[in-house]
Amino acid sequence: RKECKKTSAGDSRNYQIFGKGLDVPETPWDLRKKRKLSSNQMAQRMPVPIPRATMSNTTISHHIPKRIFLGLLAPRTHFLADSLPHFRRHHRLARTHFHHRKAARPSLSPMTALSYSSAPSRKPGFVGWYVRMLETHPLKTKSVTSSLIFAAADFTSQIITLPSFSASYDIIRTFHMAIYGLLILGPSQHKWFDFLYKILPKRDVPSTLKKIFLGQVIFGPIINTVFFSYNGVLQGENVVQIIARLKRDLLPTLLGGAMFWPICDFVTFRFIPAHLQ
Repeated sequence: RKECKKTSAGDSRNYQIFGKGLDVPETPWDLRKKRKLSSNQMAQRMPVPIPRATMSNTTISHHIPKRIFLGLLAPRTHFLADSLPHFRRHHRLARTHFHHRKAARPSLSPMTALSYSSAPSRKPGFVGWYVRMLETHPLKTKSVTSSLIFAAADFTSQIITLPSFSASYDIIRTFHMAIYGLLILGPSQHKWFDFLYKILPKRDVPSTLKKIFLGQVIFGPIINTVFFSYNGVLQGENVVQIIARLKRDLLPTLLGGAMFWPICDFVTFRFIPAHLQ
C-alpha cells in the first residue's frame, strides 16, 4: 500500500499514513474539546512551532498560508512579536497619521470644498489669517465681514450726502446697517452661494451665466425686499407704508442693479475661488 510521509521545516512532528488509517497526534482543537480550554490556555499548553520557510524544500508561497494558520494557534504575543513586527510598527504609524489628518481637517461646505486645495492658507500676516478663517469658519467670517462693509458703506454715504457731518451724522443708522449685514445679508449670501455650487459645481462659462441669471431672478428681488422691509420696520412704518415703499423703490433698484451686478457676478463666479466669494 501507498505510504506517505510529510515533514515541515522546523517542525518535529511527522504525519504518516499507514494502510487506511491516519496516525497523527491529537490537535489543539481536540484537546480544547476534551478539556474545554480557552484559546489562551490551549495555546499555552500546546504551543505550535511556526515553521520557517526555506527554499530547499518548498516555496515561500506554500508556507505563507500555513504560517498564518499556525500563527493564529500560537500565543498572540509570540505571533505578533516574531512574525510581523514591522507591520505593527508601520500600521500603528499610518493609523495615527490618518486620525490626525481626519481630526485636523475641518468640515467644509460644498462651496468651500471645491477650492480648499487651492486656497493660499499659508500666507503670513492678516491675509493668511483671514483666509484660514474663511476655510475653518466661513459663515461667521463672512457675516462679520458683511457687517463691517455695511457699516463702512453707511458711514461714507453719510459723509458724502450730509451737509454738516459732525452735526447730522446718524450713528444709529450705521448700527442698523451693521446688524443687517451681520444677521441677514452675510448668512443669506453664504447659503445662497452654497446652494449655487450644489446645483452648478462647475466654473465654466455656461455655469457662470446660469448662476448670474438665478441671482438676478431669485436672490436679488428677495434680498432687496427684505432690505426695504427691514428699514421700514426700524423707521416705525406700518404694513401699508412698507408696501408703498416697495412699490416705489424695489423695481428701480433692481433695474439699476442689473446694470453692473451681472458683470461683478461674472468676475466673481468665473475667476475668484469659491471660498473667497
